[in-house]
Amino acid sequence: MAKKRIAIELGMGSSLRRADYTAAARRAVQNALWRNSLTVADAFDLPRDAMIVDVEVAVQKPDAVDVAAIAEVFPYGRVSVKAVKGGLDIPKPQAKNSAAEPQITVMAQAAIIVSFDLPEKGASA
Repeated sequence: MAKKRIAIELGMGSSLRRADYTAAARRAVQNALWRNSLTVADAFDLPRDAMIVDVEVAVQKPDAVDVAAIAEVFPYGRVSVKAVKGGLDIPKPQAKNSAAEPQITVMAQAAIIVSFDLPEKGASA
């Protein structure tokens, strides 16, 4: 058996007011997932829990992302989440309502790769 990539989905998310890196990353993952319906498990006659889901989210402060909260977005599959440096922190003018309001808007990108362990090409079953 070999890990074979079946699909990749891409998404973008943001945190406009709270500078919340986890929220922006979660929205990026949801953006990638919510506009698609992958039926690859059914197509290969495999259980959905056999899906290997590798998630990479990119933000300016990867250590600020709660990867367990990102993994909770997925209803099934063997999910692994990695936060890496990327995305954007977009400066914004001083808030008129509060000096304590974060001075950035956070933008995150997500890549979701779906794979399965499948027999090697030419291998007998």
